[in-house]
Amino acid sequence: LEGSLKPGEKLPPERELAEHFGVSRPSLREAIQKLAARGLLTSRQGGGTFVSEQLNNSYSDPLLERLARHGEFNLDLLEFRDALEGIAAYYAALRATPADKAMLKTRFEALEESYRHPDRASDPMREARADAAFHLAIAEAGHNVLLLHTMRGLFHLLEKSIVANLAHLFEKPDSRDRLMDQHRALYDSIIAGHADEARTRAHEHLIFVEEGLLELERAETRAQRAQRRSQGLPEPRA
Repeated sequence: LEGSLKPGEKLPPERELAEHFGVSRPSLREAIQKLAARGLLTSRQGGGTFVSEQLNNSYSDPLLERLARHGEFNLDLLEFRDALEGIAAYYAALRATPADKAMLKTRFEALEESYRHPDRASDPMREARADAAFHLAIAEAGHNVLLLHTMRGLFHLLEKSIVANLAHLFEKPDSRDRLMDQHRALYDSIIAGHADEARTRAHEHLIFVEEGLLELERAETRAQRAQRRSQGLPEPRA
């Protein structure tokens, strides 16, 4: 529940777990059997015990494929992220432990590196993955299990959406620098413990992305309208 073990992750050996929790190995095995019966753990013959991959399937195929094809999917997801990530940033600023801050630093530095990477244009997933991982680290630092698991369920949606968003936004020359500045301001406010400011910075970042996408959509609509007029075609009915 707290998110320490991720879907697909292998549990430590029985002896280590039993010592960690201060219980006998038979008691530990009984607990593992109960968790497996509830679908939270899976055992592989000779391979150990793993957190169930099913925990990551809240927004997976075939729903993912249907959602991603929806005409306003990216804008809808940005609105949803605005609601979730603003409050996640707020709680992260209030509750982040030294370990959380160390992880945030690691994820932020990985994001910076992805922005500077010489092959970034040929590998858009690199930036998207680092971007999504940074925002997920904020949710982890907020110590709210519902927020965390909702964000984890959205992780693959986030990656796909961010790839599409970046492809559009990077058509504008200063977008990459502005996005990095926004991430840095968000990171700094969380590390400093300024909760209201962190929520504001998260909101400003997502509004910037949303407005950029809307501007590009309007430009594309104008271009299509101009092309129809030049060809003498009628305007489509609403």
